[in-house]
Amino acid sequence: MHATPPLSLLKRLPPGVWTALAWCAGVVFTFLIRVRLPGEEGPDVTGGILFHQWNGLKYLALATVLALAGSGLLRRTPLSALTLLLTASVIATFPLSVGEIPLAQFLAIDVALYFIAATGPRRTGIAAVGLSLAVLAGYVVTRLLLGWGVGTSAELAVAMTAAIAWLIGNSVHQAHTYAERLRAQAATQAVTAERLRIARDLHDSVAHSIGVIALQAGAARRVIDTQPVHAREALEAIETAGRQTLSGLRHMLGALRQAEPDQAPETAPLDPGPGLAHVDRLAATTTAAGVRVDVRWRGEMRPLPPDIDISAYRVIQEALTNVVRHAGTDSCQVSIDRWAEEICIEVLDNGPGHGSTAGSGYGLIGLRERVTLLHGEFSAEPRSEGGFRVAARLPVQVGVQ
Repeated sequence: MHATPPLSLLKRLPPGVWTALAWCAGVVFTFLIRVRLPGEEGPDVTGGILFHQWNGLKYLALATVLALAGSGLLRRTPLSALTLLLTASVIATFPLSVGEIPLAQFLAIDVALYFIAATGPRRTGIAAVGLSLAVLAGYVVTRLLLGWGVGTSAELAVAMTAAIAWLIGNSVHQAHTYAERLRAQAATQAVTAERLRIARDLHDSVAHSIGVIALQAGAARRVIDTQPVHAREALEAIETAGRQTLSGLRHMLGALRQAEPDQAPETAPLDPGPGLAHVDRLAATTTAAGVRVDVRWRGEMRPLPPDIDISAYRVIQEALTNVVRHAGTDSCQVSIDRWAEEICIEVLDNGPGHGSTAGSGYGLIGLRERVTLLHGEFSAEPRSEGGFRVAARLPVQVGVQ
């Protein structure tokens, strides 16, 4: 969750930069194979008539300008950019005296095809590879119609590189789409699981409150004539439990429409679930796991509605779990501020870990869902000074504590 790991060079540079570099590499290679290099008896390829003349250099310069312009447009208008690159590849053949578009002049197009297929819609990628193959075929057919020689085998090899570049890019696009689908499904499942856990916590809390109300009502009925003071205390306990239960239902029942199929009401436990009273025990367990937890309490230590109490505990529990698993630190700090109208929770650590889980922690997604249902605020983000911070603010209605 902390600092995002460094992106690869492929992701840091925009596609147009790679395309421009590929074109420049092709131009350099074109010159190198047409001069005698050390250890060679002569150039591998004989230069064309115009290759070493100003007219030939002008063609190469014009082609380079078009290629760079196409590279600059690749992200915004990929098909227009590809058209400029294809035009540049054709113009670059004029001073070379070749019967096909050489691979060196088509390398930038292969790179562009990869990025278009990998990052754009599938329809755009198919149109791009179709346009590229059509230009290659049109170049050969035009030379045949003019009675000029053609390098059919070499052109087939260039066409094969275009098809391979598109296939690789398309595979990357499919893998990315599949990964996004899995992430969306996992996030949905995390929200559903958290809602079910909230429903279970709320069910236990309501069952506990109803049990308290039933016991206190029975006690009040037995002593109302002989011990009115005790009866009054029992009625006050019933009022408090009723207000707490109504508060929890009002906050969450409208958002939780699904019942748990495997837990019948008659077998539900009367345990209201963990709350802030269990934080010290949670801190001790976490410390035993190797991460020392410093818990700081501030504000008024008054009772909380069960739904708020359970949710506050869940925030701390999930944050400490992430510290143990991902932070790579031996200590963290938990601050709990309890005021009349709200409770604020903050979990801080200074570890170097968490990595890329900042945006994909499904436990944090569930917590955000839980806090949102309670009309609170939730944040989980890296700290500027290092480490990570999880914070939540839960409003508490006055009169239901």
